[in-house]
Amino acid sequence: MIIVMKPNSKESDINEISKVLGSLGLGVHISQGSERTIIGVIGDKRKLSDIPLELMSGVEKLVPIVESYKLAGKTFKPEPSVIDVGGVKIGGKELVIMAGPCAVESRDQIISAAQAVKKAGAQFLRGGAFKPRTSPYSFQGLEEEGLKLLKEAKEATGLLIITEVTCEKAVEIADNYVDMFQVGARNVQNFQLLREIGRSKKPVLFKRGPSTTIDEWLNAAEYIMSEGNYNVVLCERGIRTFETATRNTLDISAVPVVKSMSHLPVIVDPSHAAGKTQYILPLSKAAIAAGADGLIIEVHPNPKCALSDAAQQLTPDDFYDLCKDISKIAEILGREFHYAG
Repeated sequence: MIIVMKPNSKESDINEISKVLGSLGLGVHISQGSERTIIGVIGDKRKLSDIPLELMSGVEKLVPIVESYKLAGKTFKPEPSVIDVGGVKIGGKELVIMAGPCAVESRDQIISAAQAVKKAGAQFLRGGAFKPRTSPYSFQGLEEEGLKLLKEAKEATGLLIITEVTCEKAVEIADNYVDMFQVGARNVQNFQLLREIGRSKKPVLFKRGPSTTIDEWLNAAEYIMSEGNYNVVLCERGIRTFETATRNTLDISAVPVVKSMSHLPVIVDPSHAAGKTQYILPLSKAAIAAGADGLIIEVHPNPKCALSDAAQQLTPDDFYDLCKDISKIAEILGREFHYAG
């Protein structure tokens, strides 16, 4: 349920309603828009059966919520959210580019990658320290040593750091090194992990699972937000279909659909969707044209020598070309991206 306040409602009215809801053990989420304030009620609404909320001072009306994802949905918060990560705003006018290798492999590799993506205009360096792989015999990442190298790359370039966390222990370790967590597609419904990230309050890039519906994706995001962490950015990275020409099928339609259902920003990962470098540029352009708030792209100094996902990692030169084209599209759409190449 949401409580829509009158345009002229007072702060004391909002405080009084919040106090009543709190006394009943119900959660409260306040969204202050340009014209009016909306109070979201979180919990069992049956506790309100004897409370005439509609008669309380400043209340205009009560609106029931059909969707189970109350915090992630637009009913609670009609205005788009802008997530601030270390001064970089995701969901605002400026497009955000996250780029770097699939996995941190060595000091020289990650520093070289960081310098390359910084030169083209990326604001985030991505790099996997914990690598969940399909085969247990594949390279699994450098773990904390990889996180130390990412931190060193940040100190050398000023880039913000994002990396995937795969379990509660990884969350605890990575919290000391990175600016933003990433939840990979394999963990989209690992609810214990999602609750742990929710309690951490650190911004998170939350990827869609390969067989996850949009409704399931938003409900999973609700697990993070229900623990008090509203700094969630959604990431469309392709879904599993019958098509085999690409690694996954990038669901471009998910961008406008999610934006019609949720206030959370949406980033697109064309690398994991395509699985092949030749498709990344056109998919990136399509994503930005569809309204995505940015991209996360795999870039490696020498993809042929990459220890994981070599076929989908761009060279620095290819990444420069991509960023140059994105800056042109951004201008047409009234967005901003500062290509630095």
